[in-house]
Order: sequence, then C-alpha cells, then structure tokens
Amino acid sequence: MDMLNKIRSHQRTPSGSRDFKEATKRDALARLAVDLERLIASVPENKRPHVEKEFKGFKNLFSRFLAEQGPSVTWEKIEKLPEGAVIDYSSLLTPTTDNVHHMLDKLVVVKLNGGLGTSMGCKGPKSVIQVRNDLTFLDLTVQQIEHLNKTYKCNVPLVLMNSFNTDEDTQKVIRKYQGLKLEIHTFNQSCHPRINRESLLPVPRHHDVQSDIDAWYPPGHGDFYESFYNSGLLQKFIKEGRTYCFISNIDNLGATVDLNILNLLLNPDPQKIISEFVMEVTDKTRADVKGGTLIQYEDKLRLLEIAQVPKEHVDDFKSVSQFKFFNTNNLWAKLDAIQRVVEQGSLNMEIIVNNKHLSDGLNVIQLETAVGAAMKCFEGGIGVNVPRSRFLPVKKTSDLLLVMSNLYSLCHGSLVMSPQRMFPSTPLVKLGDNHFAKVKEYLNRFATIPDLIELDHLTVSGDVTFGRGVSLKGTVIIIANHGDRIDIPSGAVLENKIVSGNLRILDH
Repeated sequence: MDMLNKIRSHQRTPSGSRDFKEATKRDALARLAVDLERLIASVPENKRPHVEKEFKGFKNLFSRFLAEQGPSVTWEKIEKLPEGAVIDYSSLLTPTTDNVHHMLDKLVVVKLNGGLGTSMGCKGPKSVIQVRNDLTFLDLTVQQIEHLNKTYKCNVPLVLMNSFNTDEDTQKVIRKYQGLKLEIHTFNQSCHPRINRESLLPVPRHHDVQSDIDAWYPPGHGDFYESFYNSGLLQKFIKEGRTYCFISNIDNLGATVDLNILNLLLNPDPQKIISEFVMEVTDKTRADVKGGTLIQYEDKLRLLEIAQVPKEHVDDFKSVSQFKFFNTNNLWAKLDAIQRVVEQGSLNMEIIVNNKHLSDGLNVIQLETAVGAAMKCFEGGIGVNVPRSRFLPVKKTSDLLLVMSNLYSLCHGSLVMSPQRMFPSTPLVKLGDNHFAKVKEYLNRFATIPDLIELDHLTVSGDVTFGRGVSLKGTVIIIANHGDRIDIPSGAVLENKIVSGNLRILDH
C-alpha cells in the first residue's frame, strides 16, 4: 500500500491538515528506520557497531526534528541576565607560575577541524590554509601548545575533531609533528545521511561514503559530545585525572589557552556552584549582529541563535543595546559532566535545519546542532566577557588580509596586536567577492600586504591590484567599475580617500 493510500485510509476530520501532518510524520520515522537498516546491512561486519551508534544519534535527531515546529524559544520568556551570569575578564585572577604546571595537567585542548576550505577557494581541510609566514592554522595551534608544554613542563594533549571530509588529509599532515613535545589525538564526528526534502528519506543507497560523498554530511559541531564519548578519548582523559576541555574553532586565531579562565574553573569561589560550562562572549559590534547571544531562559543560561528567533523579533535580536554579547565559540566544559549528559541522554540542543541544493538538482535537508547550544544541559554555566582579541576568526580573505598584515606579530604561534596601533579594535575590511574571494586570486592582487596600522575601514570592489609597500589609513574606498581596472602604485599612501575610475600601471 503506498503512502498516499495509507494516509487516505485514515478517517479525515475538518482539522484534517494537522492529522495529516501527524500521520505523515509517524510514517516518515518508520520509513527512515527501514532505510537506515538497509544502509547498515551494506556495512562490513567490523564497522557495523560504530555505524549503528552514529545512526542511533541520527534517528534521535530526526525524530526531534519531526516533533519540533517553529522557533524554539517563546520570546516573552526570555529573562534579563542575572547578576554574575557574565563575569568580566578583567576581574579574573592570574594564577601564580608555580601553580600553572599542575593546572595544565588537568586540561585537554580540542579544536573543531571538520571544515573544508572551499568557501575560500581551497582544496582540502581549512586548517591547512597558510595564514602567515607559510604557517597553517594547524601549524599555529601546534606551536602554541608545544610552547605551553615546554614553558610549564607539562603535557597538554591536542585533540582534533575531524569529519569524513578532513580526516584523511589531516592524518597525513600531522605526521610532520611527530618529533615535537606534543600528544595529538584525532577522532571523527558522525557521518549522517542527507535527507530528501520531499520524501524525507535518506539520499544514499549504500554506505560507501567516499563514492557518493554528496549524499552524506557532518552534523555540525554540536555532535562533539557524543562523538568524543564514542571515541573513548573522553574516558581516557578522565582516567588520567584531567578535568576540563577547552573547545574552539581551528580558524579562530584568538582562541589560545587562557590561564586566567582555567584558574577560574580549577580554583572556584567555594561559595559558588562549580561551573561545568563556560562560554567566552565578547561585546557585540555592528559587524556581529548575526552572532549567537547569551540569554537567561527557564532558569538556565543558554545560547540563542538567530535561527531560533521568531521573525518579528529578529531586529530585537540584532540590537546591540538589547543583547550586548555574542558567542565566540570558545568554550570550556567539565569532562565528567560531558560523560554524565551523554550517558543520561539529556543533550537536547536546538536543531538547525540546513537546506542544500545538490549538483544533480536534488533539494536536501541536513540536520545540525551547535556545540555551544549544550550550555543549558550543564550545571552552573557562566559567560566570561573576554577581550575582542580572543575572537579572530578567518572566514574570508578579508580576515586573512588582517592577520597577514603588520597589525599583528607572531609569538610562539599566537597573534599579538601591534603596540603601534592606537586602538585595540580591528579595521573593518570588505573585499569584493568577484575578484578577492578565493585565496589564490586574493594573493595575486597584492604585491605585498599593505601597511594597515592606521586603517579604520577598507572597501575594495572590482578589478583592483596593489603594488609593493602601499599604506592605507583611515577610511579607504577603492571601486573599479565593470570593465575598468585600478592599479594602486607601489609606495602609495592613501588616507581617507575614495579611488574610482580607471588607473593602469604597466611595466615598461
């Protein structure tokens, strides 16, 4: 009996559309389960238990997706942040040097390394894009932690959460760090089937992921907790006596191990409840209006993302005065608490429904969750309002321009803002997508990276190139209209200038 007849055979009542939806949903879950069983049957025996675990997680996500409708927060229930919910970084104590060694023995550093460099026109994992001095994101991370281990004579392990998209390439790259004072562990986040938007059935027909890579997806970094648990690494670190992990995106160059925050966690105020979860937040500027924010909701601190906001309140969400902070995705979580919430099955992070259009024309959905959304599942969660310097993500070539420039210097893998810059805020840079979006194109357009020490705002659009030793100050806007080209000459100093029209400089 096909699905339509099955639904028709139900008695219809005037509230039919609701019943119809309920019936199709119940059906969808049953049909999905059958399809997943078929996929599992195509997996070799030795890999089956692992895939079964992943699919269990997927089924759970899918059934929650079917049950949830509309925005996941009731706007009126959002409460004002209570006193002490967000601690100012400047109020934290710095631990004494003799203590640091013992504190670091309690720490695990986790980097989220599941993303590809495709949005910047690069092949392979994003973490192997060269950021500065021919060093990649991964090189810088490894340098930071090796320096920490040498300085304090400790052994902080680095853990990379890869995805099926990045694992193979990452494994090849990390071989080069074998001689360093650093333990590197990797595990993979889950591999979930994409779902056909119309039929709500899995797209893949068999479990050979690499041969049909478009049919699968990694389900967002919220998958960290379950995958970390399933990998056995969580239990290993707890056995070693480690108590906290510091989690951040590998492309956030500001996310270094912070001893003051670690001290807050390991030497807490005896009067207060122990914090199982810390979210680093920073002051929202106009550039960050879409970033997730911290709210008090049903007596718990939680992350509120723009996708969860009812349409009529999106402007309130973006307001810098109503929501002052946004989430940097630098998070600290207690290891035994992760173990507890996974074993209890109490992780109920909001589901992000990501609509995709595959190259063969198929419309699919992929269900994802965000790692910070688990905050509400932990006890004693707090925010720490950190300086902007701890949020330095490289998402576009405009970010790359900043981190490659003289605004920063490199110190043991950490980027330090130049003391010559008069104010600590980074300039706002917008480079036109048509000519600058891909790393290779972007690099070809700068003979050398300009001096940006006194820059506030740069907008570049169209076919523009920069000579050697250019200096940009104040607000600079350079716009080459269609068919025109602008070559900024070597040694040029542009201060509060708008450049437009056509300017060609050719070698003679």
